[in-house]
Parts: sequence; C-alpha cells; structure tokens
Amino acid sequence: ANLVLHQTVERIHVGKKYGDIPRGIFVVRGENVVLLGEIDLEKESNTPLQQVSIEEILEEQRMEQQAKQESEKLKVQALREWGLSVPRADTLDEF
Repeated sequence: ANLVLHQTVERIHVGKKYGDIPRGIFVVRGENVVLLGEIDLEKESNTPLQQVSIEEILEEQRMEQQAKQESEKLKVQALREWGLSVPRADTLDEF
C-alpha cells in the first residue's frame, strides 16, 4: 500500500541539537516502506536534545561534514606517506 504523508518534517540531528525542516506532502510507494510508526509526543518532549532553528542546524551540519572531509583527507595523506593507495569513494562503483 502506498502512503500519503501530510505535514511532514525532515529532522536533522547534529550532536545534541536538532532542527525540523517542514517538507509538506509526500507520497511514498509501498515497496519503499520498511517501517511506519507514530511519535509519542509526551516522550519526545522529554528528550535531552536541544531544538534549534533551521539555519543553525544546517550550519552545524555543514561544519560537521566539513570536519569529516578534513579528517578523511588527513587519513588519505597518512596512508600515502606509508606507501598505500586508497581508491576514491566516487570511483568504487566502477569496479
């Protein structure tokens, strides 16, 4: 069965912060549904996470991704110094 979701939000988590981005109406084909559940609003209000604005969570997400990229560059550089080669992630599909 297909799903029609109304007033959907995309929740982005970064560390102990989260932000909700309103997305509107979604139609999901039944073959793509794995799990469906309802949020208990009482339990959600007791979460230790801090809700922040959309702009702030998107900036936090960008900074986290940038830090991961820098970390990955350092790992690749260290491996090259040891004489090892690491295939880039975008070329792995070619094999």
